[in-house]
Amino acid sequence: MFKKCVSVLCVALIAAASFVLPVHAQEGSVSVSAQAAVVINADNGQVLYAKNAENQQAMASTTKIMTALLTLEEAAKENKIVTISEQVAAVEGSSMYLNAGDRLSLKDLAIGMLTVSGNDAAYGAAVAIGGSEEEFAKLMNARAKELGMEHTNFVTASGLDADEHYSTALDMAKLGAAAIQNEDFLAICSKTQSTATFVNPPRTQSYSNHNKLLKLYQGCIGIKTGFTKKAGRCLVSAAERDGVRLVAVTLNAPDDWNDHIKLFDYGFSQLSSIRMDESNTTFTVDVVGGTSDQIEVTGSDGGSVVVSATDKDKVERIVLLPNFTYAPFPQGTQLGKISYQLNGEEIGSVPLVTTTAVEQQTVEQGIFQKIGDFFRNLFG
Repeated sequence: MFKKCVSVLCVALIAAASFVLPVHAQEGSVSVSAQAAVVINADNGQVLYAKNAENQQAMASTTKIMTALLTLEEAAKENKIVTISEQVAAVEGSSMYLNAGDRLSLKDLAIGMLTVSGNDAAYGAAVAIGGSEEEFAKLMNARAKELGMEHTNFVTASGLDADEHYSTALDMAKLGAAAIQNEDFLAICSKTQSTATFVNPPRTQSYSNHNKLLKLYQGCIGIKTGFTKKAGRCLVSAAERDGVRLVAVTLNAPDDWNDHIKLFDYGFSQLSSIRMDESNTTFTVDVVGGTSDQIEVTGSDGGSVVVSATDKDKVERIVLLPNFTYAPFPQGTQLGKISYQLNGEEIGSVPLVTTTAVEQQTVEQGIFQKIGDFFRNLFG
């Protein structure tokens, strides 16, 4: 009953992934300075490379990825104005230079976290949202659990060293992948410079992003740097190329910028993206019992599917449509799909839907149509 057409795809690689098959991570394939490192497919968490990726260790200011994410999610509900206390203004370490009495929004505090790694901004947001840093840490750990960060425990909002404050490269990659799905987060961390607006005293302040990879690596879209003496140099970054999005993490990495360039180059070499754009695809299907004998169906832009580079030429495009269908049905009814398959398994699909509606043929319409067909055949 179904039409089935198969073609092997050899197409340009362009958009974002929704599914990818396993690629074996090989520690020996990349040499990095980091004590722990990982690079993953951001869209499904697949590990492409790992080195001590589940070792628990300090992660410094990359902690602020979680703090900023929770802050921006709260700001999306209510971007309340925060009054900076003397305690917040006095927080040690990197700063967005808040003064006691300053008033600014939660979103502007997130800007301070994700650009100049403001410890004051992180602490101020934590107190404003959780009531205290301790209570805010509970929110951080609850979200970590939701994200599957099984080997992480947050104590501080800023990432300043504390006993029992730790994570792993793999857990931080999971966090990074989740964070860049937040549009507000991505909009800040992907820019080399952002501007915060202060309500009191009224002013704007521009902040340069500490993440040098935004300029060093084409396609870099964030995310966050970090450093303490205990943690060493830490970096979580993301990059996008030809529809493939990666997240890389290094912990305690003396040469972190070059480490991430190597990790991204390796990661992108392992994956390929195949576009599932069926916008211009049309088929006709016979209709039984309708006011029309046939109906046109069309596809749409289904995004992309990501596979390992070695498998891209093995993907099959299979059209699944019935030979006929029964009326009635409205416009936009799905009658079939185009299935993208690898080794017999579907890795993506695009629905085929009707372009118009077809009404059911009445008995009277059927009789007159038969009479008309008789005379057309007689004199045709």
